[in-house]
Amino acid sequence: MKFSIVTPSFNQARFLDAAILSVLTQPGEIEYIVMDGGSTDGSREIIERHAPRLAHWQSERDGGQYDAITRGFARTTGDVMAWLNSDDMYAPGAFATAAEIFAQFPAVQWLTTTAQIRWDTDGRMARILNVPGYSRDAYFAGEHLPAGKHFSLGWIQQESTFWRRSLWEKAGAQIGAGFPLAGDFELWARFFKHAELYAVEVPLGGFRFHGDQKTGGDRAEYMAEAERALAAHGGGRPSALAQWKRRHRFAMRAVKVVRHNRHSGKWELKTVHV
Repeated sequence: MKFSIVTPSFNQARFLDAAILSVLTQPGEIEYIVMDGGSTDGSREIIERHAPRLAHWQSERDGGQYDAITRGFARTTGDVMAWLNSDDMYAPGAFATAAEIFAQFPAVQWLTTTAQIRWDTDGRMARILNVPGYSRDAYFAGEHLPAGKHFSLGWIQQESTFWRRSLWEKAGAQIGAGFPLAGDFELWARFFKHAELYAVEVPLGGFRFHGDQKTGGDRAEYMAEAERALAAHGGGRPSALAQWKRRHRFAMRAVKVVRHNRHSGKWELKTVHV
């Protein structure tokens, strides 16, 4: 099973090498593309050091992060796809775990984690945020919006999300059109139109907190765009009554998880009500 990974980058030299290594040190067949937007901070030299192991790389002006990701994916041929931003990192063994699950369960079209890593500025694991799981109904009811005071099950961590190429193609094979900040959130809405999201109970990747991310400094703008993306697909923020019912467990959601059976040593698909 071949993994196609794209990393978009622009002037992230202080984090880029760690991001690249977190991909290249994974086991298995990897088709890795780095799309740099013409950085001037030494990023090009870092990419050049890894060039022999890259399927493609470039350093030139582009139309932004999501334009770079879409054009990068257009060059790939792998069975499983994902992107990793240049300031984030995968967890060791993430690709092996994902490959086992995709190979064992054809029903799993896209996969993420319930155990979301937070890296600090220096790349140390600072926290793991546990999310109970995800569901299509919860997503379109606004329960997976990334921030706010409303009831939330938790957001989908992009750095830990993988999908089959067939799902990418069904969903339009592009990201970010009309959503320059929350393109990931809008892509998940399109994915949910075709398949439920499964979450494995081990870490796959992590988000690095350093204060300059789009979802950091531009959090309010990101949130507004995420809500607009949700509305564009027929969803919306949950009502006050719906939130009250969810908080007090008068209403439950069925979420899909992948759990390891310690007796058989195999992965199992489970439906859990949360």
